[in-house]
Amino acid sequence: MGKKKKTKVPFRLNMLFLAVFLLFSMLILRLGIVQIVYGEDFKREIERTEDVTVNSPVPRGKMYDRNHKTIVDNTSSNAITYTKSQGTSTEEMLEVAERLAKIIDKETDKVRERDKKDYWIIKNPDLAKAKITEKEWALYNEKKIDDKKIYDLQLERITEKELNELSESDLEVLAIFREFNSGYALSPQIVKEGVKAKEYAAVSENLEQLPGVDTTTNWNRKYSFGKTLQTVLGKVTDSDEGLPRERLEYYLSRDYSRNDRVGKSYLELQYEDVLHGQKAKVKNVTDKAGNVLDTEVITEGERGKDLVLTIDMDLQLAVEKIVEEELLKAKQQSGTRLLDRAFVVLMDPHTGDILTMAGKQIGRNEETGRSEVQDFALGNITTSYNVGSAVKGATVLTGFSTGAITPYTTFYDTPVKIKGTEPKRSWKSGLGILDYKNALKVSSNVFMFRTAINVGGGNYQFNQPLSLKPGTFNIFRNSFAQFGLGVRTGIDLPNEMAGFKGTENAPGKLLDFSIGQYDTYTTMQLAQYVSTIANGGNRIKPRLVKEIREPILDKEKVGPVIKSFEPVVLNSVDAEENWIEGVQEGFRRVMQEPSGTAYGSFASADYKPAGKTGTAEAFYDGPERSKFNEPPEVMNLSLVGYAPYNNPEIAMAVMVPWAYEGSTGHHANNDIGRRVLDTYFELKDKRHEKNMNPEQPVQEIEEKAEGAALLEEIDE
Repeated sequence: MGKKKKTKVPFRLNMLFLAVFLLFSMLILRLGIVQIVYGEDFKREIERTEDVTVNSPVPRGKMYDRNHKTIVDNTSSNAITYTKSQGTSTEEMLEVAERLAKIIDKETDKVRERDKKDYWIIKNPDLAKAKITEKEWALYNEKKIDDKKIYDLQLERITEKELNELSESDLEVLAIFREFNSGYALSPQIVKEGVKAKEYAAVSENLEQLPGVDTTTNWNRKYSFGKTLQTVLGKVTDSDEGLPRERLEYYLSRDYSRNDRVGKSYLELQYEDVLHGQKAKVKNVTDKAGNVLDTEVITEGERGKDLVLTIDMDLQLAVEKIVEEELLKAKQQSGTRLLDRAFVVLMDPHTGDILTMAGKQIGRNEETGRSEVQDFALGNITTSYNVGSAVKGATVLTGFSTGAITPYTTFYDTPVKIKGTEPKRSWKSGLGILDYKNALKVSSNVFMFRTAINVGGGNYQFNQPLSLKPGTFNIFRNSFAQFGLGVRTGIDLPNEMAGFKGTENAPGKLLDFSIGQYDTYTTMQLAQYVSTIANGGNRIKPRLVKEIREPILDKEKVGPVIKSFEPVVLNSVDAEENWIEGVQEGFRRVMQEPSGTAYGSFASADYKPAGKTGTAEAFYDGPERSKFNEPPEVMNLSLVGYAPYNNPEIAMAVMVPWAYEGSTGHHANNDIGRRVLDTYFELKDKRHEKNMNPEQPVQEIEEKAEGAALLEEIDE
């Protein structure tokens, strides 16, 4: 047998084992270093959650008038906040609330019965448990009823006597705990606003014993002119309301927090995206227990941008005073039960700037029960009325555009009678043969009736049936809409109403429509309508905001312009230039020639006004309507105008609904209108004098107010 060959496999295996041994030794050594030296650091890293970014609110933007007078500002106040961590337990919050209650006073008026029951269960767990029967606990253990059902049963079985055992101190703790619990993790929640200096200092000194509690500055809206225009400026939600439920998803999608304060009505709402500002952002890094490991400021934040309004506050205040005085005066003179409001809009007919939006209403003070005059500027866009003959300019131009009449058409002013109906006549007999200019001047109803009949293709004969072509109402309404009557004006405010349209299509109703006694219109629509005539036929979009400006620290100045809003022409009316000029001439005659319906009020005005009066027979539909079986018949008064007639710089609409009952009354529309235009031009002249003599102070326009005495008479 030959000699066997010696194998080399064992040697190679030994080398492999040695290499594996050395590698394992190095791995074990490395793991030991990681565990012993860096173990705690890596454990902390592993337990970290994602970074949490928290937004802190900033002051809202300011609002200025067109002359940069501050209308809406912010005022700071001391506040106490609470920020709960993600892992904060109910017991921990309750403990902090008990400590805080010993330092501050907290109102308990917002504590509800449900809050008391929840608190009672937390404070009395054994008694709460005893309210569930053994049978119910057995069902719970068998998972036939759940935790919610058990809790609901406990709530139901808490007696009134047990709730009454809660002391005032308990309720104060509960009020604080309620605020703690209403916030979201890592989001500061205001616990108390308007904190006194002593409380603020005491809390600041004890922050180490009050985890989550902090002292801060809160911001509230400040109105420099009191209640003036507040209904138009709008409101902001408070810290309890937070985001409105109906717009919750909208705001959350735009990085708002649920307890953020936002604009909830009118200008504050309309320009929320501008006014709310850029919130400060802080990044919190937390562990799995919710404890904050690190905080990093991402952005400091910036208060909201500022709005420069078109409103002239000097003029606004003066006009409001006029409206209030004339409203009370008319109510005293006429003795009417129903007159309670009046409105005025002043508008630049070329730009759409609203210089004044005044509205006053006599109401009851909720606290005293006495009558008082309240701000109702919003009524200029949210309430509508039959306005009467003020719309006759639109009726004439509708007749021209449809070919129903020409500038040479004349009608004899005699009553119009359709078979089966009462005669319809002008407010005064003996007006004679009229062309359209004089028909406007003397406010002939008959001229408008005959124009409407021609538009409808009717063959009018006295006391005979009258038929009109289908769609005649639509022809008129579409034409009126070109002037802004019966449609929304487009003003930059939410909830503007378009007015109400009559539902009947009888020929007689069309005649009523032609003199403004069928469909209803707002005061803002009247202002847009007369501006359209004043500027030569362009319907301008009314606007309350003129500019958006950067916020700056200097309280005495406004920041640079970010955006300036240019005039917007919504449409041009379907009318030839000479037609509009003819209506302008008719309006001039109304105020400047004898027999004009406003001549007695405006003849002496040196600023050359033009306009149209309106008196409408209507039915009362105001706040007292439930007191009547049948709505009383009332007279609405209106006035539209502009000045100077040959170069208009200001347009005006006045509305006095339910001015009086019966055939005799007053002329509050003309009285208000004359004083308002006088005031506008007086203020303009005084400002001109001020510019010429800078050291000379502008004299305020003063009128002796007799409102308090007149209100006392109303109450009596």
